[in-house]
Amino acid sequence: MQLAGCEAVLDAAGALWLPGARTLVVSDLHLEKASSLARRGMLLPPYDTGATLRRLESAVRARDPRSVICLGDSFHDRAGPERLAGEARARIAALQRGRDWVWVTGNHDPELPPAIGGETAATLVLGALTFRHEPCGGIRGEVAGHLHPAAKVARHGRSVRRRAFVSDGERLVLPAFGVLAGGLNVLDRAFAQVFRADAFLAFMLGERRLYPVAPHALAGD
Repeated sequence: MQLAGCEAVLDAAGALWLPGARTLVVSDLHLEKASSLARRGMLLPPYDTGATLRRLESAVRARDPRSVICLGDSFHDRAGPERLAGEARARIAALQRGRDWVWVTGNHDPELPPAIGGETAATLVLGALTFRHEPCGGIRGEVAGHLHPAAKVARHGRSVRRRAFVSDGERLVLPAFGVLAGGLNVLDRAFAQVFRADAFLAFMLGERRLYPVAPHALAGD
């Protein structure tokens, strides 16, 4: 697809690939979410970080990017990097080796320690595209996350709800990449601040491909 005049590939894994810049973009990894919830008494199996890193390793292997941009909320809270197991730290370091790596800061992780590697930025500009965590709306070339978009279609009494990209060709919101991250229906009013109600497509994630769906064919929750 064309995104603000730039060639962009939406990957069914939930990542954005920019072939001209050899840049892979993911959003909302929410690493260490289970351990964060456990500290508040909500016990979940502590395997989310490993599972999310496996997904990221697969995406990196498939594209061999020169640069990786993580669009904020890479960690579920400020202390997430400190709770990383040694193995997870080593896997992140291996992913970073030989390429540029930028952690865009988010509302869950406004600061990241230097020990996590890579660079940090609140906003990153790459050609015609501007990368930030939370979409501002009305900005051509804006690439953001934060909203965790999900799309739902209903047919003949049955429905399917999947994570989704949302774009009007001028701006893009990525789905959450983390395995424990939830999803907000793209018909929610939060998206009205970014896209006109009749002027976007939701690209639902399938097993091997994306399914573009126009607003009139979408269902609310």
